[in-house]
Amino acid sequence: MGIADDAVEIRARGWRTLAALHGLIEGELERSLQAEHGLSVVEFTVLDALSRQSGWHMRMSQLARAAALSSSATTRLVNRLEDRALLTRILCADDRRGIYTELTEQGRTMLHQARPTHDKVLEVALSDAREQPELAPLVDSLHALDMVPAHG
Repeated sequence: MGIADDAVEIRARGWRTLAALHGLIEGELERSLQAEHGLSVVEFTVLDALSRQSGWHMRMSQLARAAALSSSATTRLVNRLEDRALLTRILCADDRRGIYTELTEQGRTMLHQARPTHDKVLEVALSDAREQPELAPLVDSLHALDMVPAHG
């Protein structure tokens, strides 16, 4: 195996580790958010992304990127959240073809109720992952980036 092959394997191993950490966290978040708030992780992600926008709205294409979904999956998700009165769609004043999504008051309330669950599960999942030797360096890297508070 040459140096180039070693580099490929190191990147692949890093990607597998990242995917394992992501899967562990997402599974825990999915279970807790569904059980306690009737929200999926991606629904929470959309509500959270919308809450961080000035003016509280985003174009559908921006929302698709924020949620890492295709256009059609984003449309289906927005339909579900709109049916639950958690967000609404608004025509863009500048471009009638453009559609914005915006949180409703119910959406802000749901997000406010779900955020502590999300944050606590994330904290516990990262702490648990820190105990697994193969995941510990990645968790440490996240803490070093100040992306998450360091615990344990």
